[in-house]
Order: sequence, then C-alpha cells, then structure tokens
Amino acid sequence: MAVSIVHRVCGSGLATVGAILLVWWLVALSNGAEAYARFAGLFTKESGDLNFLGYLFGIGLTFVLFQHMASGVRHFFLDAGDNFELKANKASAYATFVFSVLATIAFWFVILEKLNG
Repeated sequence: MAVSIVHRVCGSGLATVGAILLVWWLVALSNGAEAYARFAGLFTKESGDLNFLGYLFGIGLTFVLFQHMASGVRHFFLDAGDNFELKANKASAYATFVFSVLATIAFWFVILEKLNG
C-alpha cells in the first residue's frame, strides 16, 4: 500500500514541479539573457557548476523519476494478475526503492564523470 501511495505522490510531484520548472525555464528563456541568467543563477554557480539547490532539485527529481518508473513497472505486473503472493509482493515493493536509489546514484555518477572527466 505504501508503494502505491509513493507512486502517486511521485507522479504528482513530477508533474507539478516538473511543469513549474519547465514553464519557468521557457519564460526565462523567452525574456532574454538577463532573465535566463537569473533563472540559471538559482541552480548554478558562476562557473556553471550546480550549487546546493541545483543538486537538491536534480537529484531529487531524478530519484522521484526512477521511483515512479519502477513502481509503474511493478503496477503493470500487478494489473496483469501477477505478483499477488504476499512475500513476492513485499519483495517487489522493496525492490522499487532499491532500484531507484541505485539508478539515481549511477545516473549522477555518469553525469558527474562526464562533466569532470
């Protein structure tokens, strides 16, 4: 049950936060270099590297995306009539969290390696 609730919260969060950031980015982009610099300045340092807020939003949204995706795949199997045994169901619920943490770490490892490498 908790994974189902987390799935819905992640989906709503992705839609809401993602849409707000996308619209904000597009408005800043269309209003010229100064407006875009203000937007980018919230998430990056002068050097172009991410600041704390940039990492917070980036890693947070990445984790939420992977969690929502893993939970969606789990729900797909449940909708198909599989994985209703209590032990397997519980294991797949935990697996969604393990996957999302590992995928987030791997994703950001690759991103940071490419930026610093």
